[in-house]
Amino acid sequence: MMYMPRNSNPRRNQPINLNHYATKKSVAESMLDVALFMSNATRLKAVLEQGPSSHYYTALVTLISISLLLQVVIGILLVVIARLNLNEVENQWRLNQLNNAATTLVFITVVINVFITAFGAHKTGFLAARASRNPL
Repeated sequence: MMYMPRNSNPRRNQPINLNHYATKKSVAESMLDVALFMSNATRLKAVLEQGPSSHYYTALVTLISISLLLQVVIGILLVVIARLNLNEVENQWRLNQLNNAATTLVFITVVINVFITAFGAHKTGFLAARASRNPL
């Protein structure tokens, strides 16, 4: 006879609370959104410091600005999503629509950020000056 240990965690047998799961997911997405927002703000600063004479200045300022705007909208959507209770049936359709909108906006933001990276904001400040004096 084979001995099977008992499940020592009684919570493991309980159904998952979808509202808690959705809230945690929204919080995690919000944290990633904040990190990308900070990164884009830093990129925008670098582009603005380089000035209009730099390559792709207008394209980068436009793309970074659109990305920052989309990230603010996504952040607002995620706050709304996190506040609504998924366990209430009357909220489920609305939450699904908001989640689809947020997912679409995240996809568009990712595509825009691919282009931002492709056009590239060059380094500014001490490291850029040092690199220009000592190229590899």
